[in-house]
Amino acid sequence: MLLEVHDLHVEFGTRDGVAHAVNGVSYRVDAGETLAVLGESGSGKSVTAQAVMGILDTPPGRITGGRVLFQGRDLLRLKEEERRRVRGAEMAMIFQDSLSALNPVLTVGDQLGEMFTVHRGMSRRDARLRAVELMDRVRIPAAAQRVGDYPHQFSGGMRQRIMIAMALALEPALVIADEPTTALDVTVQAQVMDLLAELQREYRMGLVLITHDLGVVADVADRIAVMYAGRIVETAPVHDLYKAPAHPYTRGLLDSIPRLDLKGRELYAIQGMPPSLTRVPPGCAFHPRCPLARDVCRTDVPPLQAVQGPGAEEGERASACHFWRECLHG
Repeated sequence: MLLEVHDLHVEFGTRDGVAHAVNGVSYRVDAGETLAVLGESGSGKSVTAQAVMGILDTPPGRITGGRVLFQGRDLLRLKEEERRRVRGAEMAMIFQDSLSALNPVLTVGDQLGEMFTVHRGMSRRDARLRAVELMDRVRIPAAAQRVGDYPHQFSGGMRQRIMIAMALALEPALVIADEPTTALDVTVQAQVMDLLAELQREYRMGLVLITHDLGVVADVADRIAVMYAGRIVETAPVHDLYKAPAHPYTRGLLDSIPRLDLKGRELYAIQGMPPSLTRVPPGCAFHPRCPLARDVCRTDVPPLQAVQGPGAEEGERASACHFWRECLHG
């Protein structure tokens, strides 16, 4: 097992009270596997990733419980110096806003080369050569000529490729990609996702892909974990989830995807808004928006329980819904 997250809890102190951003999240990622973590903005996807990477802003955020096992080591128990050695060399992150993540006053060659000078002790000359090789690897045209350019001189798609190159520079065992196609047009999105999938197979790294777009991950992910209000509400192999979701929230996300065969019809949208994390409703957090909600949903929190669905082997699927059978076969 490459990465195991067990019962992770993260909260933030705010003026309105304590925000329970991550409330008991558990998932696992094997070597060579791609796990997609889905959900609307504010569901806790990025905060979970930041806690795993050890880059959570504290304060105001703090981890109040759980374990993060990476290759058998509990990262939450490591000293900060040890965590820094793990970051970049063994696990890396691709951020969603490449223009903000890249340093505007350093060339991309310097930023890529820094990975090798700091972690590998290379000379600046050798590090620059490796930077050119990486830029070539992520298909940036004329890499040798562009290695001295600054981030603002690249398009959004090219900057995202540079972010991927930085993440893969030291060939980490795990990469977390946080909304890697945000603000890119559809064609460039597809190119970036294809590149990421190709590199993931080549390096046999584990990949956690965070997104709110089900359409982006259909051909890339092996398994999907759906988050809502800080909890995972459904997990399943990707094709089983698309074929028959076992949670009303997942079904709502799938129904929201535009379809060519329904051209001209009004697009479906999940009614209402996600709850405030300082005032999560009692019972199932999704019940104010759920078409299947009943009295028990308003009082009892549904556990994430095993689901026997069509095509899935025992133990592969789980849903946090009192009426998952009705949703699955509805």
